[in-house]
Amino acid sequence: MTGPRRGGHAVAASTQWIDDAGVRQPGGEVHAWRPGQNQTVCGLALSRSSLRRFPHVPFDFTATDVVGAGDDIGWICPRCTAATGGRRGRGWTRTAPRP
Repeated sequence: MTGPRRGGHAVAASTQWIDDAGVRQPGGEVHAWRPGQNQTVCGLALSRSSLRRFPHVPFDFTATDVVGAGDDIGWICPRCTAATGGRRGRGWTRTAPRP
């Protein structure tokens, strides 16, 4: 798995788990985080919120993603999803713009 593209968002999460390949993966409460900053996109301080950084995991969630009972991720921050453009399928365009 590759990390986020330059200027992209990575994941910050409240818990972690180790996959079969021995790589840390996010779990619990998930937020978008821009590497090099000390807060999430929605404004939570990483240290005060006890969020772990996952710079190798890109934040690519959308507003239509559903978390099930068997998932390691329990909650995806809707403010982070909206701020990172996670509403890709619901965009709108102005059909008659004013001059």
